[in-house]
Amino acid sequence: MADRFSSITIGDDIPDLVRGPMTPVHLMRWSSAIENWHRIHYDKPFALEHEKLPDLLVNGSWKQHFVVQGLREWAEPDGWLLRVAFEFRQMDVVGSTLTAWGRVVKTSNVDGLGYVELETGIRNEHGVESTPGSATVVFPLTMAVPYPFPALS
Repeated sequence: MADRFSSITIGDDIPDLVRGPMTPVHLMRWSSAIENWHRIHYDKPFALEHEKLPDLLVNGSWKQHFVVQGLREWAEPDGWLLRVAFEFRQMDVVGSTLTAWGRVVKTSNVDGLGYVELETGIRNEHGVESTPGSATVVFPLTMAVPYPFPALS
C-alpha cells in the first residue's frame, strides 16, 4: 500500500477548484439535471422582483457537489471521503467565479488508517467565504479502507 498519508501535514492546502464566471446557462443546466425548478435559479425577474434577491442564485446542491469534487480529486485514488459538512452563510450569484478550497487541520493514525481532517469552503472572486465546512478523508496505512465504512459514533 502506498503511504500518501505520511506526506500530508497540518496546514497543507489541497488544490483549489475554480469554476466561473457562473452563467445563467450553468445554473439552468444544473437545475434541469437535478430537477430543481425553483425559479430563483433561472428566472431573473422572479428572483429580483418577487424574492428580492440580488440576482439568480447558485444552487446549494451545486455548491455541495463542487466542494466534494475538489476533495475527491485531492484524495483519490487512495483516499476515501468519509464525512463532509457545509454551512450556507452567503448567497453566491450568477456572474461569480467560485473557488472550492480545503486545508488540513489535523491528522491521526487510528487502527491502521490515516485520518485527515480539513476545513473547507467556497469563496468568490472577492475573497468572500459563502460555504464554510469541514471534511474527513481516510487513507489506507496497514489495511485497506473498508467499504462500507463502519459507522462512527
